[in-house]
Amino acid sequence: MPQIKCNGIDVYYEERGSGPPLLLIMGLGADGSLWEPHVLEYEKYFRCIIIDNRGAGRSGKPAGPYTTAMLAEDAAGVLTSLGINNAHIAGISMGGAIAQEIAIRHPELVKSLVLVCTWAKCDNYCTRVFEMLRAMNQTADATAFTRMLQLWIFTPSYHEAFMDDLISREESGAKNLYPMPAHAFAAQCDACIGHNTLDRLDRIAAPTLITAGDEDIFTPVRFAKILEEKIQGSELFVFKGGAHAHHWEFLEEFNSRTIEFMRRFR
Repeated sequence: MPQIKCNGIDVYYEERGSGPPLLLIMGLGADGSLWEPHVLEYEKYFRCIIIDNRGAGRSGKPAGPYTTAMLAEDAAGVLTSLGINNAHIAGISMGGAIAQEIAIRHPELVKSLVLVCTWAKCDNYCTRVFEMLRAMNQTADATAFTRMLQLWIFTPSYHEAFMDDLISREESGAKNLYPMPAHAFAAQCDACIGHNTLDRLDRIAAPTLITAGDEDIFTPVRFAKILEEKIQGSELFVFKGGAHAHHWEFLEEFNSRTIEFMRRFR
């Protein structure tokens, strides 16, 4: 079981593929295995380092509080422990918040940055989303919680066309061999609520691609536009008809666009 002791916990990671290193950081409540549809393509071009965040999967699950800065130090510690001094970094949702902190705190580590359906600072709506997720996770069973989350992160049209995929995701979640304890999920939610890089985004110097879905009700496009405005030279691509999970809804296009972007910077 590949784990690295860093920042006071054991961080689980996997490596796939060869080439320039690419650190992949997943979002709230999820482990690194959910990168699989992307890694199947990424590994053809990159040495993928896929981590389980603090509290998730096979990484340590200490009591909170957690912050995105703390999670960033966990992730940066994996890179330095592996002797990697410069990598592409991609993060989805909370993973994108963590990636922002890495780019601000450790600019030398970042070759390029891909920020997916993420935010710089919660507004009242976003805060209430995370508060509701935190509360629901305390009482709902795994299948019901996954179904509720799917209603927020996938579009109605995806539900019409790909219900079999959504049901498969429910079943996989219910069979998770490494379930996330309620205290760790709550601590990750609090890290999301407390995340705030708004006044520091101008410190990000790495080439940055931001992606968003124009039907995302979880982290609406306005958050992506703030990131684009504040990160000098960044690029924004909006998936029309995509929601928070646009990286899965438009899998082939998402993979090709992110690969093309990262391969510009060798």
